[in-house]
Amino acid sequence: MRPKLGVRAHSNASPPQSRHLLVLWADPVRSPCSYDGLVHGLLRSVWDEPRPSGAPERVWRDWLLVAVLVPAALLEGLLRPDVPWRGVTVTVAVVLVPTLLWRRTRPLLMVAIGFGTCGLVPLLTDRHALDLNVLLYVPLLAYALFRWGSGREVVIGSAIIVGKLCLGVATGQLGLADTVAGFTVLVAVMALGAALRYRTGARQRELDRVKLLERERLARDLHDTVAHHVSAMAVRAQAGLALAATRPDAATDALRVIEAEASRALAEMRGIVRVLREDNPPELTPTPRVNDLSRLGDETGGQPPVDVEILGDADALTPSVGSAIYRLAQESVTNARRHARHATRIQVRVVVDDTTVRLRVTDDGESSAARPARPPGYGLVGMTERAGLLGGTCEAGPGPGQGWIVTAVLPRAGAAA
Repeated sequence: MRPKLGVRAHSNASPPQSRHLLVLWADPVRSPCSYDGLVHGLLRSVWDEPRPSGAPERVWRDWLLVAVLVPAALLEGLLRPDVPWRGVTVTVAVVLVPTLLWRRTRPLLMVAIGFGTCGLVPLLTDRHALDLNVLLYVPLLAYALFRWGSGREVVIGSAIIVGKLCLGVATGQLGLADTVAGFTVLVAVMALGAALRYRTGARQRELDRVKLLERERLARDLHDTVAHHVSAMAVRAQAGLALAATRPDAATDALRVIEAEASRALAEMRGIVRVLREDNPPELTPTPRVNDLSRLGDETGGQPPVDVEILGDADALTPSVGSAIYRLAQESVTNARRHARHATRIQVRVVVDDTTVRLRVTDDGESSAARPARPPGYGLVGMTERAGLLGGTCEAGPGPGQGWIVTAVLPRAGAAA
């Protein structure tokens, strides 16, 4: 039902004038902004939550688990003398092991099979619980449900898990202590799955934000170039129109210039296909070029010093490629000064040939080979995104002896990937 809306007028009159305040009000019980409306919206958002992307089907660890758990279940069933309904218990433990292979791609079905079997089989065996230590792998299905399942799968699977615990208590399979311990373990496992899901999603959203920001920056860098070409076309067109009556050849020359400028503008615009840009005014600072790399030492400031070497005709590069090389070098130098321990020098080398332009940034800091592996930082993600938009590549990693190396290769024409 729609909320009831009304209008109230508050008067605060004082001669010689009066003021009236109109206030829209809503029924607090039925309004979507009420407590019930917020709870309903939260439940709906949980129910409609899609599955996370990138769920692996099966990896080597899954096959290793199967190879270890099946013999372990058989050995425990044979060697333990106190296992009730030995044949049924061991059979269930072995048959449920393959559910681990599909726990990511079919989390709800595997939870229903695993917990449903563990809850219903004891009803056929004089209400004796399945007492095998190897069955501790079953909570992995609950973890996978919260890590990889959709919102409705999580809700339905949670109901199945709670129903299994309640059935165990009602039929006397589980005592109070066992129920509390099992519930605590399951909650901890499911919370871990939800936490990793949220952390991975937050990082992916941040990576997407960095990529979009890099696309916006690339569009801003190309703004001045495209505007220059369009302005030149407009000026030459006006000149051609003014001289067309007296000097027809001047109009022809103007058309040639317009054609050339239009070709350059189109080439630049092809370089920013699919580049996203927010509705912000363009930056008015000049677009940096490769020859501006000599200013890196002054711009970034501090130590260590920066040595810049440029080989080839850098002036012939398109503005998009020249700006990209500058931005990649700038980010690399900034990262080196922040993270290279005890570095004494940073070297920036640019080589321009007939088809490509190559950038190499190195430092002589302490070797990072012994450092633990980490996911690529957002700066490196932005650099890779910018290079990929121009049809090139960008890689970063520890040097063979010491320090850090960043290499980038871009096509000289700056064609979009």
